[in-house]
Amino acid sequence: DRAGNRTLHYDQYSMLLLLYLFNPIVKSLRGIQQASELKNVQRKLQCPRASLGSLSEATRVFDPERLKEIIAELGEQLEPLAQDKRLIDIQQTITLVDGSLIAALPTIMEASWRKATIGSGMVKWRLHTHFEVLRGVPTRIEVTPNGGGEYDERAVLAATLESDRLYVTDRGYAKFALFNDIVTAQSSYACRLRDNSAWKVVEEKYRNDDAVLNEILSDEIVEFSKSSGLTHPVRVVCIRINPPTSRGKYRGGSSGVDSDGILRVATNLLDVPAETIALIYSKRWAIETFFRFFKHILGCRHLLSHDAEGIEIQTYAAIIASMLIALWTGKKPTLRTHEMICFYFCGMADEDELMAHIEKLKPQAV
Repeated sequence: DRAGNRTLHYDQYSMLLLLYLFNPIVKSLRGIQQASELKNVQRKLQCPRASLGSLSEATRVFDPERLKEIIAELGEQLEPLAQDKRLIDIQQTITLVDGSLIAALPTIMEASWRKATIGSGMVKWRLHTHFEVLRGVPTRIEVTPNGGGEYDERAVLAATLESDRLYVTDRGYAKFALFNDIVTAQSSYACRLRDNSAWKVVEEKYRNDDAVLNEILSDEIVEFSKSSGLTHPVRVVCIRINPPTSRGKYRGGSSGVDSDGILRVATNLLDVPAETIALIYSKRWAIETFFRFFKHILGCRHLLSHDAEGIEIQTYAAIIASMLIALWTGKKPTLRTHEMICFYFCGMADEDELMAHIEKLKPQAV
């Protein structure tokens, strides 16, 4: 720390963060500091007593990028979950993309300034998440301030594109330039369009005006306006859905606009059955489920730090915790399993009881 008389290493700080994530008794930075004074904690985590000053200063010293190396290594160890047989012909890695907002109370001075200038005492950060359906965990999260420009969701995705992926996105990512970027990166997309989107039908592959709930209404090759600048053919699949009146609360923001009961999905996949396109998009529920798990179960509704680096470190530690649960159990992380692991770490459940719980978990198709 700044006084120069205490030493806290990055691996020790990370272990204390995992203790926080797997122990519901520890709820704050002060709780972590108190836990670090316990002999059993020091012995099992190989950590010395940490001062509150060292824990507070750690986020300004340690580089969040170093944790990404651990995430990548754990990702390579994760075995794919049981795959939906209807997706067996999709060769690209199905990657759900979304951005979740988290709010943090800033310092009193900054809060006062923000309240006086924009009427809000909250600072919001956005988690730009890439979630691999087959592995059931996120493999990438970028933390940025909530805003436009380089922090816009579409700009962040364009800057992090990889080849051989099928990016599944909501209507907030509907941008023709981004579609071109994805294809240029030798990947594909399935993106929901806004309800007021307009196009010209080039080829009608299928149409059923009498489609009922979850059935295909139409399957068309389309053209958008000449100013769209699209460099590849685009297909739009329309599905009849039950129109929600508001967006789920997992984003941490206000409700979204209502739907007219038709889900419009644009894609550059021209030969995949329309039913498969609809199925691929339906997998987006998985990222909503993860965000609920991420925020409510792993403690990320309470931020230990309010600076960008601190939020990144806590975010990456939570991803590592999720991956560890998936590695230990061979299943997607769930509330009940997280609770059972916490019981085990607290000494309230023995290893046999933990293993019995894991054995009872049903295989989960994705």
